[in-house]
Amino acid sequence: MSDELTFETLTIERMRADIAKVLHEAPEDIGDDDNLIDLGVDSLRALNLSLAWSEAVPLDFSELAEHVTLAGWWAVVERRIAAQRAANG
Repeated sequence: MSDELTFETLTIERMRADIAKVLHEAPEDIGDDDNLIDLGVDSLRALNLSLAWSEAVPLDFSELAEHVTLAGWWAVVERRIAAQRAANG
């Protein structure tokens, strides 16, 4: 999670890699529809991930907490990226 993030560089694959890193797993072991809680993403890890991704896109942790999969988190991020692109013209 050390590379500088922007809304253009935050991708689902970047999120997958970041999740895998905090779980000490390989990115390919994190499926889009896997339950992240079952994989070991507790609330502290989720908060830390959302704070890191907030460098690229404003995220509300509570919005991510409503979802338990990478696909769900990505849907939240995609909406935020679309809003940011619209605001930037």
